[in-house]
Amino acid sequence: MEYTKAEILKELKAKNVKFLRLQIIDILGVVKNVEVPESQFEKALDGEIMFDGSSIEGFTRIEESDMLLKPDYNTFAILPDALEDPSRGRVARLICDVAYPDGRPFEGDPRYVLKRQVERLKKLGFDNMYAGPEAEFFLFLRSPDGLPTVETHDKAGYFDLAPLDKGEEARRDMVNVLVAMGFEIEADHHEVAPGQHEIDFKYADALRTADNLSTFKWVVKRVALNHGLHATFMPKPIAGINGSGMHTHLSLFKKGENAFFDPKAEHQLSKTALHFIAGLLEHADGMVAITNPLVNSYKRLTPGYEAPTNIAWSASNRSAMIRIPARRGVGTRAELRMPDPSANPYLALAVMLAAGLDGIEKGLLPPPPIQRNIYKMTVRERRKHKIRELPGTLREALEALRKDKVIQEALGDHVYTHFVQAKQIEWDEYRVTVHQWELDRYLATY
Repeated sequence: MEYTKAEILKELKAKNVKFLRLQIIDILGVVKNVEVPESQFEKALDGEIMFDGSSIEGFTRIEESDMLLKPDYNTFAILPDALEDPSRGRVARLICDVAYPDGRPFEGDPRYVLKRQVERLKKLGFDNMYAGPEAEFFLFLRSPDGLPTVETHDKAGYFDLAPLDKGEEARRDMVNVLVAMGFEIEADHHEVAPGQHEIDFKYADALRTADNLSTFKWVVKRVALNHGLHATFMPKPIAGINGSGMHTHLSLFKKGENAFFDPKAEHQLSKTALHFIAGLLEHADGMVAITNPLVNSYKRLTPGYEAPTNIAWSASNRSAMIRIPARRGVGTRAELRMPDPSANPYLALAVMLAAGLDGIEKGLLPPPPIQRNIYKMTVRERRKHKIRELPGTLREALEALRKDKVIQEALGDHVYTHFVQAKQIEWDEYRVTVHQWELDRYLATY
């Protein structure tokens, strides 16, 4: 829904809203906010609230710390009572762009990074990229003192019902809150692993989808807390069972029509679709550090757990990194299967779009689709079909990112530099830590 400043002020007064949250997201994908009282509503809506950018991960140096919060009126939502106790005054939120004091967009704002790629897309004559992410998550029990555990609250499996599925009530409350905030929910269900769940919301344009995804993750975690549970989007919290992915369905539209659909072409996929797919394949190594940004992400990307490990595409096969779902016409799309829900949604969609657009601009074509189960192919067969492997660790992913100029340019110098620095520190800390596995394996023997 599109709002004006006057409409928002009217709604704030009519609903007795006393606090307004101005939200941003840092480079690592963590939602931050500044909350202002009723007396500051007009100032906030005029984009005049400042904050200290030097305190936010990857934002600015201490000598240029003052930043402005520029609210996007279309993200306005009043938080349901299930999230905030109305007895202290109702709360609303706006997602903001970040700007310098002179009004210039801040190049380190992940939202701005995505906006730049959307503008690039529109200059090529397209309406927008539409994206539909499927962000899986786990619900774990909390300890008596309220700390998260890795003990799942049920032993259910894919599509199971209560009483096996003990997450039904929590999921329904999550859905109710999301609907109250403007989401169109398509389905919710138990996933494959014990304690694992999925709630699917309708696809939207790239920026709206990124906004929705950051809101979705926050709502899921907040409602889980109301149920005494801990919700996590960590990709692989438990070894030996499926991890949580974020399969992302992508399509381009041009003049109101799906640009990926061609009824006369092989697989009914247009040249635009093939170019876009080829771009995703070409830059998969370079963008995986963004779409799968944790040390833990690569423990999900292993064979045997429905997560892709090979850079290939298929018209049907779920072992490939890119799958083309069966629906055609307006629903023609490419499903990118390697991202996980720990990714910064703005940066993840920005690099997906940048990779696809590079394929379109250069007229790249993908190799023939792989219809066999890639996990069962021999090394020789994979080489014959020119199937590469995705990076196996965060270190390998960062090395691939350092070699991919297209993805670097999409991120911009500021985000690229700060992201790589933060992730290199993360990898180094992991590398020098002595883990329990090492103690169990070596301590008594050596």
